[in-house]
Amino acid sequence: MSGIEIRNLNKRWASFDAVKDVSFEVKPGSLTVLLGPSGCGKSTTLRLIAGLDAVTSGQISVGGKDITGQPPAKRGLAMVFQSYALFPHLSVAENIVFGLKVRRVPAGERARRLNKAVDILGLGTLLDRKPSQLSGGQQQRVALGRAIVAEASVCLMDEPLSNLDAQLRHEMRKEIRSIQQSLGMTMVYVTHDQIEAMSLADQVILMRGGRIEQKAEPATLYLRPATSFAARFIGTPPMNLVSLTDGPAGAIVKGSSGPALVEGNGDGLLLGLRPEEIRIEQDGVVPAVIRGIEYHGADSILECSIGDQLLQVRVEGIRRQSVGDQIRLGWLPEAMHVFDGADGNRIERRPMIGHAAAERALRLVP
Repeated sequence: MSGIEIRNLNKRWASFDAVKDVSFEVKPGSLTVLLGPSGCGKSTTLRLIAGLDAVTSGQISVGGKDITGQPPAKRGLAMVFQSYALFPHLSVAENIVFGLKVRRVPAGERARRLNKAVDILGLGTLLDRKPSQLSGGQQQRVALGRAIVAEASVCLMDEPLSNLDAQLRHEMRKEIRSIQQSLGMTMVYVTHDQIEAMSLADQVILMRGGRIEQKAEPATLYLRPATSFAARFIGTPPMNLVSLTDGPAGAIVKGSSGPALVEGNGDGLLLGLRPEEIRIEQDGVVPAVIRGIEYHGADSILECSIGDQLLQVRVEGIRRQSVGDQIRLGWLPEAMHVFDGADGNRIERRPMIGHAAAERALRLVP
C-alpha cells in the first residue's frame, strides 16, 4: 500500500489561484475526502495529484516517490471520473479491460483481473451489454471495475455519485467503502456532499477558496469545528450562529436581556449551537419564541427567536407547540461553540450555563 504526501501545492490560472498552499497526508490504506462547495479547489487538487493538470509549485509524493513532474500514465494511479468516461461502442467487459489492453497486459492476466472485478461488483450478467443498456448505478460499477483491474495502490474519485438518485447514492457509498477496505486501497474522494464525506472518510479535508479550512476525522469536524464556515458546512440542519453582545455578567444573545452564556465580552462574537443539541425545557435557561415549524416526518424543525436572533431547534416527530408560543431552551455547556465574527476562527470561552441547567439537559438526552 502507498500513502500520499502533498506539500505546499499551488495551482495558478492566469491571475486566479485555484489551489493555494495546500498540504496534507493520506495514510496508506485510508480514505480521505476532499470536501467543499463548488469552486473551492477540491477537483483541481485531485487533478494535480492525477497529473491531468500541471502543478504551479509544490510537491506530490506517492509511496515516498516524488511524482510531481511525471505524466499521468507513469504515476500508477487509478481514477474514477464524475462522467464515468465509458466508451459507448465497447461492451462492459471491453470497457473494464481497455486500459490493460493499451498497456499490453497479457490476455490471461486481463481475464484474471476481469473475473476478480466482476465477482466484487456483481457484473457477471452484464459483460456483453453496451453502456447505453445500463442504469446509472451499473455504469458506475463498470467505472469502478476499470479502477479495480488496474490494481493500483491509489485510487482517485471525482464526485463519482453525483449523477445518481438519493437511494442509489446511499447504496453505492456503502459499496465503495467496502471495496476500498477489502482491497486495502489508498483513496482520495472528492465531493460537495457532507453526508458522503462524513459516512465514507477516515479523514476529511474541508476546502474553501483554494485553501484548507480544516482537516480532521469526521467526528472532530462535527464536534469541534475550527471555523464558523466549517461549523455551518457540516450538519443538517447546519449549526446555528447567533450574534452575541456584552451583558452585565458576560456575553448574551444580541437583542436579549440574558442570561449570560459565556464569560467575557460578547461584541463581535458568534455563538454556535447545533439544532439537535438544543432542548425545550420547562425551566430552561433561555427564553425564546417559536416563529415557524417545519415537519420532516421523523423530526420537526422549529425556528425560534432569542432577542433579535433566529435559530433552529430540531425536535422529534410532531410537536404540540404552535407559532407564537413562548418556550424556554436549554443545552449542555459543551454544546456551545464560540467564533470570532470577523475572521470566523474558533475561540475558547468558559460557558456561563450553571451545572443545574446542564444536568437537566443531560437527563433529556436519549
